[in-house]
Amino acid sequence: MIDIDFKALALLTLRDPRAAAQQIIGFNFPRDVLWTGLALVALANTVIIVLLLAMSPPNIALPSYFDAPLAMFVLLAGTSVVYIHAIYWTGVAIGGKGSLLDVVALVVWLLVLRVAAQLAVVILTLAAPMLALLLSLVVSVWGFWIMLNFISEALHLPTLFHAFAVLVIGAIGLVLGLGFLLTLIGLSAQGVFAHV
Repeated sequence: MIDIDFKALALLTLRDPRAAAQQIIGFNFPRDVLWTGLALVALANTVIIVLLLAMSPPNIALPSYFDAPLAMFVLLAGTSVVYIHAIYWTGVAIGGKGSLLDVVALVVWLLVLRVAAQLAVVILTLAAPMLALLLSLVVSVWGFWIMLNFISEALHLPTLFHAFAVLVIGAIGLVLGLGFLLTLIGLSAQGVFAHV
């Protein structure tokens, strides 16, 4: 069994993302553990979104799948899977090397940290909404910086610019895959985005 000091790893991730990435990759998690972890993170995200919706004003227009937690879970999990594959294959196409499972491990860990940050935002929203908004912005920017370093390390890319290109091209692949995913779970893209 792998002994992980989650607090120390979280602090290392914030301070030195590349060193944290090397440590996470070094754990060599089995494939089933990684994909199960991804599903659990998607489930946690779904619960947080449901909590946020419960705290939101009732007159906000939202896409129809926000009323169906199961559809939301499938969408979140599916989006993560599509984006991971888009990132990996884009990285390989531009000369990157590394394992798909390395990318999965790093994305899962980043999503775990994001869930923790989102919980902090939800709690802070109850006491100080403006501070919660500021924290959310900081989390987004810092998370993007960490992701750049993670992808660069996982795929052995020469610069962060290459990692940025991978994320941008991967995002395009995600949009294409998302349309297919929405069709699979019984939603039309036109109907969903009409409410956004």
